[in-house]
Amino acid sequence: MSVIRSRPPAPRKVNLARTGTPLEPLPRTSAALGVEVLVKRDDLTGAELTGNKVRKLEFLLAEAEDQGADTVITCGGEQSNHCRATALAAARRGLRCRLVLRTDDPAQPPAATGNILLDKLAGATIRWISRPDWARRNPIMEEEAAAVRAAGGVPYVIPEGGSNATGSWGYVAAAAELADDLATLPARPTTVIYACGSGGTGAGLIVGAKLHGLPARLAGVNVCDDRAYFVDAIGRIAADLIARWALPVTVGPDDIDIVDGHVGRGYAKSRPEELITIRDLCRRDGLVLDPVYTGKAFHGVVTELARDRGRFGERVVFVHTGGVFGLFPAAAELAPLLG
Repeated sequence: MSVIRSRPPAPRKVNLARTGTPLEPLPRTSAALGVEVLVKRDDLTGAELTGNKVRKLEFLLAEAEDQGADTVITCGGEQSNHCRATALAAARRGLRCRLVLRTDDPAQPPAATGNILLDKLAGATIRWISRPDWARRNPIMEEEAAAVRAAGGVPYVIPEGGSNATGSWGYVAAAAELADDLATLPARPTTVIYACGSGGTGAGLIVGAKLHGLPARLAGVNVCDDRAYFVDAIGRIAADLIARWALPVTVGPDDIDIVDGHVGRGYAKSRPEELITIRDLCRRDGLVLDPVYTGKAFHGVVTELARDRGRFGERVVFVHTGGVFGLFPAAAELAPLLG
């Protein structure tokens, strides 16, 4: 892949994330799977701001501030990493935060554990909605924005996962880091694998790979929906990114590789075998994944390699997008596997 030497100007960002994050080997996991496995430690972007969402929020909150916003509004599942990161990043920037969170029974919301605890600690206002109402999440966030305006405030709405053209700049930058990381290693067929939940990370990586000459294939393991959904979602975000900033690349459906078939019981619902993969990786190499995103995606990698050891080439680079706080609500499910 050719490198575009002149890097296009990115939009303004605020400094929230600890980057660049290290690329580390997983020696015992590599031996067990029969392929070199390394991990891009985006779980180390911070303590409270751990994970991939903070890279996106650097650009999104800069845009919010440039528009004069005093309140940010976003949405996610009850244990959303994105919502937790948004609440904490907003507090750091002196902004108010409203969250729209999906749960089984809004009349009896879940206990304040994991990310919910941190949402509340950061002072976020939470509006609980049902799974059926999730289809209306964007109009519901607009209702929250209208309430902010009625009170004299200025809202800024961030889409699910921070996944839009502005937010995806965070992973354009991460692709540049990965290109530099891989330049220090022996050349060999490599696949960079990421958990795919809303599409912004994938869009940024794919565009960034083209801009920065990342010498690797990119593949997303979807943790919800299906391949067709993410080919469309990532394609739309990438097209908007390219058009808005007149970037000298193109992205088509053939550029978007989705490793489907590993959603299991559904979004944020774990199978025992997925939790065993989390346990085994931690015991082999001391790396902690989460049950919603990285654990499900890495289990997909393990499953695919068991079927075909050459599935991803000679080297796998797994992008650890964070999520450690999501482990704590899963303690009861994990307990029988830890003896």
